[in-house]
Amino acid sequence: MPRLWEGAGITIKITAIAVCVGMIIGMVMALSKLSHIWPLRIISNIYIECLRGTPLYVQILLFHFGIPGLVNSMDGMSGFHFDVMTTAIVVCSLNSGAYIAEIFRSGIQSIDRGQMEAARSLGMTHTKAMQYIILPQAVKRVIPPLCNEFIVLLKDTSLLAVIGVTEIMKTGQIYITTTYAPFPAYIGVACVYLILTFTISRVVNYIEVKWNMSSK
Repeated sequence: MPRLWEGAGITIKITAIAVCVGMIIGMVMALSKLSHIWPLRIISNIYIECLRGTPLYVQILLFHFGIPGLVNSMDGMSGFHFDVMTTAIVVCSLNSGAYIAEIFRSGIQSIDRGQMEAARSLGMTHTKAMQYIILPQAVKRVIPPLCNEFIVLLKDTSLLAVIGVTEIMKTGQIYITTTYAPFPAYIGVACVYLILTFTISRVVNYIEVKWNMSSK
């Protein structure tokens, strides 16, 4: 268990960084998708569809092995590669950003259109109305699905074991190679994931209750 909790620390670190970066990417892509500028809409649609339409497992392998292999074959060298933590953070951030973009988009579109029309009638520009009227309301609505995305990504980080990131799953696999005891290893891995997700869920529920009470 001490080894698994060390792996849990790496899992939480990767997840937290990826979701934070993904929120920035997601917000930009959501606004681009809702933009009246068609090149931005096309770029955001391609990004979102490609990242959501392909498995995270394939994205990890493509980024960590595929891109270095392509670069090395083009320049005739074999020394280019990505660090495993770099791959973990970049791929998880890009993947999370695609899902968060749709969360933000749906949150923005859930706000009544009359809010924007009222703001524009008061002389506010579209950007100002979005910044001060629409987005503050949308952010409140997207907090639950954002927290759910955090939990989903936390569990999906188990796929990073394939490239050697010593998160929870990889730590369990290392234990198996030294003890040849898979059952206690995987039970321990499952328990750690369960404890983490259960704790995060309870914290999210508490925040939602407090937020709803403060808004009344």
